[in-house]
Amino acid sequence: MASLEIVTIGTELLLGHLVDTNSAFVASALADIGVDVYAKHSVGDNPQRLEAMLRGALDRADGVITTGGLGPTVDDLTKEAVSAATGTRLELHQPSLEAIEARFAMMGRTMSENNRRQAMLPVPGVVLENPHGTAPGFVALREDGKFVAGMPGVPREMHAMMIEKLVPWLLERFGLRQTITARTIHTIGIPESELDRRIEDLFRKLENPKIAVLAHGGRCDVKIMAKAETREAALALIAPVERDVRERIGYGIYGVDDQTIESAIVDVLKRRKATIATAESCTGGAISDALVRVPGASAVFRGGVVAYSDDVKRSLLDVPAQTLRDHGSVSVETAIAMARGARRRLGADIAIATTGVAGPTGGTEEKPVGLVWFALVADGEPRTYRATFPGDRRDVRARATMAALSAIWRYLERADTSVPITPFMAEAKR
Repeated sequence: MASLEIVTIGTELLLGHLVDTNSAFVASALADIGVDVYAKHSVGDNPQRLEAMLRGALDRADGVITTGGLGPTVDDLTKEAVSAATGTRLELHQPSLEAIEARFAMMGRTMSENNRRQAMLPVPGVVLENPHGTAPGFVALREDGKFVAGMPGVPREMHAMMIEKLVPWLLERFGLRQTITARTIHTIGIPESELDRRIEDLFRKLENPKIAVLAHGGRCDVKIMAKAETREAALALIAPVERDVRERIGYGIYGVDDQTIESAIVDVLKRRKATIATAESCTGGAISDALVRVPGASAVFRGGVVAYSDDVKRSLLDVPAQTLRDHGSVSVETAIAMARGARRRLGADIAIATTGVAGPTGGTEEKPVGLVWFALVADGEPRTYRATFPGDRRDVRARATMAALSAIWRYLERADTSVPITPFMAEAKR
């Protein structure tokens, strides 16, 4: 099995000025063809450090894939470091120079002498043409058969070069006949520790497929990964494990792979021919925004009211003034009144409301920063939830939005009300 390491290059990555998305794309493309990625690294625009990084990676793996540092400026020194690490030499590649000149002519611009540097490529090696930019890519071949592939750092250019040029070369180079396929089961409302407890023995005993638990943003994923000669064969390995995982998890699964919680909610509402409305205070319309991102949401989403001030809560949602005086705007009573008002005013089957203290100021001992009340109103008694979220204002609002979507899904799924719906949110006892 072929093994590679990934190196992304650029001081801006180390300073946090740019987020490295290239390594994720490269790793995913390699997984699709069955290549093991041993490690991912980032290094600045320093040729000595890059050369040392490449030498170490070549000691461990069959090859290295780099992105970045192929521009015309003085700090673009990737090729020099690659040449030193692989024992290759840099030579002018005339077809690449002509392609660069033609690109500048097409744009009606004069090519700088600096751009000639981009046509200096490692020999012996393979040229990876770049029809989307000026910098060609390359594969520098070391005498023992190991290699370093260099691609541009611009994602649009790199993506095309990876799929159209480098992947076919890797398939031929290693005679690859395997693929790594993944199936991701999305859950919401189940703490990571509880999810891990339910499938811990599978994690320990399975080798192919393997499973992993990934927690993020109030949700948890179970990823099942299988290696086989074809995608169909890998999916056949995954299928019985997925059935077992689903049985163990029970409630809380809202979708797989690319499905989002909001799209799952819209799909279920469509099937049930039901409608929903929102009444938001501290979340400021984020729940509505999540729902209307889904194509076709107009079939089920009636509308939303962002009622930040008390007078708007009274005038648009019919929250009684007495309720606000006696209990305050951040209270279970107000949340229920907001949800009932939205359901009635907007003519929806279901309505959810949020009201809380997003911070950083405004908290009290009784109602601290991070406190959020939720109320979901449909047929029957209101379902209410109380949560206190950690983090800054943005964190509180984001977590409250996800918790509200979780509450909607839990209602739709008719889950057991005795189980907490998120690791940080418990159903109110009324």
